[in-house]
Amino acid sequence: MPRTRRPAADPAPSPETVRLTGVGFGYAERPDVLSDISLILPSGSFHFLTGASGSGKSSLLKLITLSERPSAGRIALFGEDATAVSAKDRPRFRRRMGAVFQDFRLLDHLSVFDNAALPRRLRGDKPADYGPDVEEMLAWVGLGDRMGERPTSLSGGEKQRLAIARAVMAKPELIVADEPTGSVDPVMAEKLLKLFQSLNRQGVTVLIASHDEALAQRSGATVLRLTDGRLTTAAKARAA
Repeated sequence: MPRTRRPAADPAPSPETVRLTGVGFGYAERPDVLSDISLILPSGSFHFLTGASGSGKSSLLKLITLSERPSAGRIALFGEDATAVSAKDRPRFRRRMGAVFQDFRLLDHLSVFDNAALPRRLRGDKPADYGPDVEEMLAWVGLGDRMGERPTSLSGGEKQRLAIARAVMAKPELIVADEPTGSVDPVMAEKLLKLFQSLNRQGVTVLIASHDEALAQRSGATVLRLTDGRLTTAAKARAA
């Protein structure tokens, strides 16, 4: 398992990583994508978010990562109100997160290595400090022999693994992942699940949106379900 140590100088932790209170979200053509969502993710918790396509899973993750703003309700992150956070303040919250999106959001002009290393570079870490960690993580997700290539040469599954490696290299307090195993084979899906479980055991709060109900049930996480924009059930899954 790659080393995923948290940085020594983290801000003082909050007992809650995420709190949503009466949150709503929508667009002009669909105003009720999410309705009256109230949710608490305690620090160090592990949750799977399930639901059919169009149920609002991706929208909920975009709200938590501050990519979108709610149309109703309030969002608190790391114990601070983030409902109407300014563009200037957004990076301060995002530096404490690792996010994996379905569109990957990789930088095509950077190599695989530099994409994975980007969070550490932005922190101001020196290459000598993060280089071995990046190489180890990329080898672990099966990209050790692709480090010098550009993302445009990777398959969809390889891009997904690179996006996960980048999120982990941020050494986050919160990982939010949207369908992180959707483009990988079952063996790699299980391997990535073990990575998320390992991070969670180290105190990282993990929220994974997935249509893979079987994987969610094997995760040992609390399983949440969205139905037509409403959070309807929550149950504890058994560990794999």
